[in-house]
Amino acid sequence: MKTIFLDRDGVINKTSEESPHIQNPPDYGYVRTWEGFDFLPNSRKAIRNLTQHGYRVIVVTNQAGIGRGIFTEENLKDTHRRMVAEVAAAGGNIHAVYYCSHHPDDGCECRKPKPGMLRRAAREHNIDVSKTYFIGDSLGDIEAGHSAGASTILVLTGHGRESYRRYIHSQNADEKPDKIFTNLYTAVCWLTGTGER
Repeated sequence: MKTIFLDRDGVINKTSEESPHIQNPPDYGYVRTWEGFDFLPNSRKAIRNLTQHGYRVIVVTNQAGIGRGIFTEENLKDTHRRMVAEVAAAGGNIHAVYYCSHHPDDGCECRKPKPGMLRRAAREHNIDVSKTYFIGDSLGDIEAGHSAGASTILVLTGHGRESYRRYIHSQNADEKPDKIFTNLYTAVCWLTGTGER
């Protein structure tokens, strides 16, 4: 089965900075609960398109807010349960969600830009990562994808525009995406050969 890996914040949903109805204190800008979760325009439509074209969708996301004590693992699981349900109601399917809950200083092997979550998903779902794409909005996503052996797509939503500016000046080949698109929907249109360009 064809597989697509997706980052979450800035790819599927708005970052907290992009959600004007959420008033976050200075807490690193995390989306802490379902009430702070806003789908980006056409992201559900994009996942539906992937599902209809036979892609298995796996979400891979850093969630260090747990390690920082800003929100709980129960908050995160509730958010992911509701996200998966909303995507299903729109006709799409998220096959699995992997997250790293560690603090950035913990030195774990799962936090992107390390490829641990992608490699774990590959083991657990028998995925040939070399035949997959990883779509993200940060150079850490791109580096994790390349380290795991995936092709990579940078989208310009979330932190994507800032990442694009960094990418232009980067000397690190692992931070160079294979493709760049304005958002998840346009990336998926290219992948599936459908929809608006």
